[in-house]
Formats: sequence, structure tokens, C-alpha cells
Amino acid sequence: MNDTQHPTYHAGFVAVMGKPNVGKSTLINALLGQKVAAVSPRPQTTRKRQMGILTLDAAQIIFVDTPGLHRPRHKLGESMNKEALQTLDECDLVLWIVDASQLPDPEDRMLAEKLRLLKRTLPKLIALNKADLVNSEALAAHAQAFQELAPDAVSLAISARYQQGLDKLLQTILVHLPPNAPFFPEEQLTDLYERELSADLIREACLNLLRDEVPHGIAVRIDQFIERGEHGAYIEATIFVERESHKGIVIGQGGAMLKQIGAMARQEIESMSGRKVYLRLRVKVRTNWRDDEKVLRWFGY
Repeated sequence: MNDTQHPTYHAGFVAVMGKPNVGKSTLINALLGQKVAAVSPRPQTTRKRQMGILTLDAAQIIFVDTPGLHRPRHKLGESMNKEALQTLDECDLVLWIVDASQLPDPEDRMLAEKLRLLKRTLPKLIALNKADLVNSEALAAHAQAFQELAPDAVSLAISARYQQGLDKLLQTILVHLPPNAPFFPEEQLTDLYERELSADLIREACLNLLRDEVPHGIAVRIDQFIERGEHGAYIEATIFVERESHKGIVIGQGGAMLKQIGAMARQEIESMSGRKVYLRLRVKVRTNWRDDEKVLRWFGY
């Protein structure tokens, strides 16, 4: 596929921005029709940039899912914010996802200020997500408040969870894409390999199953990823926690919690890859790893 074959083809990069837990990954999964990004009810599920690639007949949209912009409390948080803001230097359009069920908060205002100070003039869309949670009067008031933070943006009400308003959102994005040949093969859905996606899905299972004080101190390292032909894949992974007490919580009584995590993660990995998976998990302590730059680099942050 190239420009001469498709002279009217459009392709570009869309920075998906927003504070933690507004539904960025849920939206990308819904638009692609397949899970490529980890999702949980907890904030800061996304820690690294990840592309979700949607190829249509006459366009290719590369959604760049970013960590939620927030006020950092450790070096990992600083790295996540830096990664999110760097995306703005490489995109053609900003898709700002907000929680339409509430008024803007300080984190929303912080992101709006970052967008206002951009050296480049970029088209901006505000996706008023979770519009299904409020009545029309409250939605209009909240939409107005967000619009005041970014007066040059186009606003659309959507529900990523129930896939409402997504066709109109896509059509609005397409208007702003530059003429380009596609950047990726049409069958490619993300820039991550199965190994990286598997680590994210294991961490997602931890986020969904563990109590509040544990999940954000968790990192996952894939130790082995072995293809076994018709027998699927063999995966060994280590779950790292920051405290010895957290290790006991992750393992659970008689190993029960670790088995639950493994079962949930294996199901998601099999669904993602379309094949059987044997998953073996272990747990180790790495004290205060979120504030250790050397360890952060080791984990790929």
C-alpha cells in the first residue's frame, strides 16, 4: 500500500491524553474492537505509551495511549508524566479524554494548561467520556466547563464502555488526519509484542484482584516466553512488590491469590493471542523500586 495506489489516503498519530482513570485504554480497545491495552478500575493502569492502530479503507489512525497526567509522588510518576507529554511532540491531533460525570478538577486544569502552552498549534478534540452516567442538564454544564479550559477544541459526548458516540468521534478525527500512506501493515493492531502485552495483562489482573495499598507498587517482568507450536506458549513471569508484607498479600493463603491472578491473566492472554498458554508466576520484593532510577530503567520505564 502506498501513496500512488491511494492518492487520497490519510494517516496520522492521535495523542490520547487525560488524567488517570478517565477511560483512555477502554476507548482505544472499543475503537479497535479488540483488547490491546490493559484496563482496570484503578488509576494509572497505563504506565507507558502504547499504540492502538486502526486501519480503515481510506485512513489509518494511530492512537497513542499515554499514562494519565497526574501530580507525581515518585520517580515512576515523573517518568509517566514525561512520557505522556513527549507524545504531544509527535502527534497530529490531541484527543483529550475527560470524565463527563464531574466538573474539571486540578489535574484536568493542569493538562489544559500544558495544552495551552504547546509550541505547536494542534487540533484538539475533547471526548466527554462516561456521558451515560449523568443527565443531559449536568452533561451540558460539565461540557461547558471543559470547553472553557480549551476554547479551540471540538467537544463530543461519548461512552467508551457502552460504545456510544464512537462513530461520530472517528469521523471527527478523520477530518484532521494529514494525507499520508499508512505507517503500519493493515493487520497490525499495536506496536507492542505479545511478551509486553502479557506483562501488562498480568499486572491488570493484579490491579483488579488486590486490595488498595498493593497494586501501584507492582511491576511485572517476563522471564521466559517460549513458543511451543500447537501446544501454545509457555510463560514465566515475576511479580515485584515493594514490601515483604505485600508479597504475602499477592501470594495469599496457601497461594490462593496468586492462583487467582494467574487464572485471570492466563484467560486474558489466551483471548489476546488466540491460543493456549501455560503461565507460571512467582513473587519477589524490590523495596521502593518506584523511586530507584536504575530499577525503573531495568523495568523499561
